[in-house]
Amino acid sequence: MTDTAENAPAPAQAGAPPSDHVPLRTWIAFIVMAFGMFMAILDIQIVASALTDIQAGISASADEIAWVQTSYLIAEVIMIPLSGILARIFSTRVVFSVSAAAFTACSALCATATNIDQMIIYRALQGFMSGGMVPAVFAVSFTAFPPSKRSTVIPLVGLVATLAPTIGPTVGGYLVDALSWHWLFLINVIPGILVAVSAWLLIDFDKPDLSIMRHFDWIGLAAMATFLGTLEYFLEEGNIKGWFSDEVIRVVFVVMIVGGIAFFYRSFTSRYPVVDLRAFGNFNFAVGSIFSFSLGIGLYGLVYLFPLYMARIRGYDALMIGETMFVTGAFMMATAPVAGMLQNKLDPRVMMGAGLALFALCTWQMTHITAEWDYWNLFWPQAGRGVALMISMIPVSNIALGTLPPQDIKNASGLFNLTRNLGGAVGLAVINTLLSRRTDFHFDRLAETVNAASATTQEWVGALSGLYDSYGINGEKAAVLQLDQIVNQQAWLMAFIDIFTILTVLFVCLSFCIIVVRKPQAGAGGGGH
Repeated sequence: MTDTAENAPAPAQAGAPPSDHVPLRTWIAFIVMAFGMFMAILDIQIVASALTDIQAGISASADEIAWVQTSYLIAEVIMIPLSGILARIFSTRVVFSVSAAAFTACSALCATATNIDQMIIYRALQGFMSGGMVPAVFAVSFTAFPPSKRSTVIPLVGLVATLAPTIGPTVGGYLVDALSWHWLFLINVIPGILVAVSAWLLIDFDKPDLSIMRHFDWIGLAAMATFLGTLEYFLEEGNIKGWFSDEVIRVVFVVMIVGGIAFFYRSFTSRYPVVDLRAFGNFNFAVGSIFSFSLGIGLYGLVYLFPLYMARIRGYDALMIGETMFVTGAFMMATAPVAGMLQNKLDPRVMMGAGLALFALCTWQMTHITAEWDYWNLFWPQAGRGVALMISMIPVSNIALGTLPPQDIKNASGLFNLTRNLGGAVGLAVINTLLSRRTDFHFDRLAETVNAASATTQEWVGALSGLYDSYGINGEKAAVLQLDQIVNQQAWLMAFIDIFTILTVLFVCLSFCIIVVRKPQAGAGGGGH
């Protein structure tokens, strides 16, 4: 392949730089790409803390506003695996630069949206273009850099991939508080222009191979888009609509199954598949993808759960939630250089096992949560999570992509990123379903003990009724309503604890599963080394 030859190191000659020398232009191009990737991933979560403000600004209903996120995720999850073959056809330079420019334009359009229909279309286009940037950075980190440089490159990629969604609510909270919801999108415009122009001028990692177009699998593309799009919709909307009790969800599920069968059939039978699944034949890539999927559950699941607790139980606004969530991001940034040094000194399996075990410890701490927990109670679980994510994500990337030949990296990096995003989508769907059902379960159990026949309940309602009566309020009705709110809150907290217990068990099991992973050989994979 032309990209393999392009990235192969030049033979050492007298007076020439060593074979692992990386030109300054390559470093600058990589940093530009990493910043573009940061923007793309940040935009998933930056909107999460400000959906209410956007809803008011474009006069959308509660059901409609969820599509601001859903449309972005559906489009992104389709583009991520497609980006590999597009980079082979048109080159990394063209795909990344065009994606960055279009992403920037769509961000500006989002800020001009005046109704929900416009916003959904613009967000879908924005999400599709973001999917063209993220996998490219993972691919370049292995194809353009020799193993000796990965202690610097991989921590940077891991930091971007995990930091961006973590601080999204923080950035969103500050922007909405200081300016308006429009700036959630306008903030991308100037940096986006700089990234697009710089990427076009600097990226020169590979050459296009337009001959692939003659064999392009359009049927496979349609099947993949149908399968991944309906899968994301099913996961995002299933719990909201009551899963299979809703006719639309049932139809989507059938379409998803048909699309999935067609996609996998084309992937394994087409001479030039849109997504080459043969990378999963590499044992370490397959296992690394499973760990990436699981880390997606932890990454996106906790970014969702922590703000939910702070808003629902503590009554925090977007800014307060952002300030509290920043703890994880701060510890991730502090851990990145340490993780880079550890990468060269520790077996990646040991490093990943330690990260997963620490993640399990932090989720276990959250099983002791109460309605009174504040910033400092949440501080150490969040700090530990930041450290755990950094020392887990780096070796996972190395294990999954570090043993693949250079010509397979572009395609595999798309699949690798897809597993993390799907892990987040599946995790959120399961978390929301469990939260709903376990809350109902605990409410029913608590209601059995807190009822009109209980002497304690009668005494509590009587005391509170008298207090309300003194203010000219219907005391008994107000007391019963407050009791119902307290029971609801406790039932929700107990369901919250159940979810953290399940996450703890998941990550404890994963930390033991490290023993099945094969240690990557030094210098294997990527960059032609």
